[in-house]
Amino acid sequence: MSKEITKHLQKKKKQILESWMTRQLTNDTLREDLMSNEDLREQSDELLDTLLKNITDRNMTDTQSEAFESVNELLAGISISRARQGFTPRETGLYIFSLKSSLQEILQQDHKDDPAFLYEASLKVNAMMDNLAVTTFETFIKGREEVILRQTSEITEISTPVIRVWDGILALPIIGTLDSSRTQVVMENLLQEIVESGSTIAILDISGVPAVDSLVAQHLIKTVAATRLMGAECIISGIRPEIAQTVVHLGIDLSNIVTKATLASALKYSFALLQLEVKKTAIKEKPKA
Repeated sequence: MSKEITKHLQKKKKQILESWMTRQLTNDTLREDLMSNEDLREQSDELLDTLLKNITDRNMTDTQSEAFESVNELLAGISISRARQGFTPRETGLYIFSLKSSLQEILQQDHKDDPAFLYEASLKVNAMMDNLAVTTFETFIKGREEVILRQTSEITEISTPVIRVWDGILALPIIGTLDSSRTQVVMENLLQEIVESGSTIAILDISGVPAVDSLVAQHLIKTVAATRLMGAECIISGIRPEIAQTVVHLGIDLSNIVTKATLASALKYSFALLQLEVKKTAIKEKPKA
């Protein structure tokens, strides 16, 4: 019986594809902004063709068998690609479930006079497509996790820029919460820039840090210590009144670290250390012609 099902579905491939495309193109979840209709048809045709070529009477419900390897590989690629393109889990799931509906539709049209056959055939098609849907969701989640990890890494790099504000003076504005992994990135970026620029002063500006607790303070102290081991003086700026009160309340000792309320104050202190003086000069007016 299963063999008859697969042969029947293979003969009806064109009708199945048209039914599937109609369901996708008329669905409210259609995302023409992410994929053109032509690309959607090409992707759907390739998946359906690969599926129908590999299903047999014996492996139809065993989607983890060797015969389904090419199907699962193609489906995984589609799921990961959709995750990277910005499709939602619901939109990706409906992509597979709409194929299931089209397969059922063809069976019902051609075997409505044989309810026993139709019932058993529907069970097997349902089992096959449900298993493929599980594979779709699993690989979609992996693809989404890859996107999140990449974005997190990019955001971390962007949010920890080391700026050369003057010859011999570096500034690193920290935005957001400090944790162990981010502290490591901060240290690496800062120490690398100290080596490359030969700077002797580094300013850590924490005005963008929402709160300071004992863990954040420990991370700052470690960064200051690492900076000093590289032969540079480290100054912490951006100490707001509420942060100062928290530090005192927690009993955190920052007495051996130079702290300033603003980045401007830290920069002024740095100039003094380097024996630099910034003066305003009067702008000479251009002689009139």
